[in-house]
Amino acid sequence: MPDLLRALLPRRCPGCNRQLGREAGLCASCRAGLIPRLEAHSPLSARSAPHLVTLGPYRGVSRRAVHALKFGGARDLAGVLGGALAAGVPAAWQVGAVVPVPLHSRRERERGFNQAALLAQAVAAALAVPCVPALRRTRATAQQARLHAHERTANLAGAFQADARRLPPGPVLLVDDVMSTGSTLKACRDALQAAGVGQVYVAVVAR
Repeated sequence: MPDLLRALLPRRCPGCNRQLGREAGLCASCRAGLIPRLEAHSPLSARSAPHLVTLGPYRGVSRRAVHALKFGGARDLAGVLGGALAAGVPAAWQVGAVVPVPLHSRRERERGFNQAALLAQAVAAALAVPCVPALRRTRATAQQARLHAHERTANLAGAFQADARRLPPGPVLLVDDVMSTGSTLKACRDALQAAGVGQVYVAVVAR
């Protein structure tokens, strides 16, 4: 959206509800609060080692921004959130490609886009590496948020397939909007590794 059009349209910041003016996605104050953090402890890793980049807990600005992107169609937010995530990815990871967590094709058609793909594209652009849709859902699954923790792993068993031939050599950064139990990200990581990817790091807006 051009800057002039942004300034003319009455839009509110999803993070704080103030007028956005010429800003894209979030106001300057809310952007300043998006501080990437490198985490060594999560359900994704049995040992303590940096493997996850987030912008913090799923509350406040992060929660409202994800909700506006996912359900409000505020696609400008993908660039803001993705850029903030990319700033937290260590150069030592030597990420060769960014891979989004896929939606089932039916759900993506209903929503009109995959928010993880929009975030992944922004992260990849900031890191100057390709964004590669190397994962696909092989079947529709029940929404994870509606399931008990012990049901989530079974719900995702065999739900993802990876095509590593599409990826350049090197570690991969897997991107999604939110991590709760980590079941979806684990299933995606396992599919990538089963296809021959050696190292998979993860970036999510919130957890």
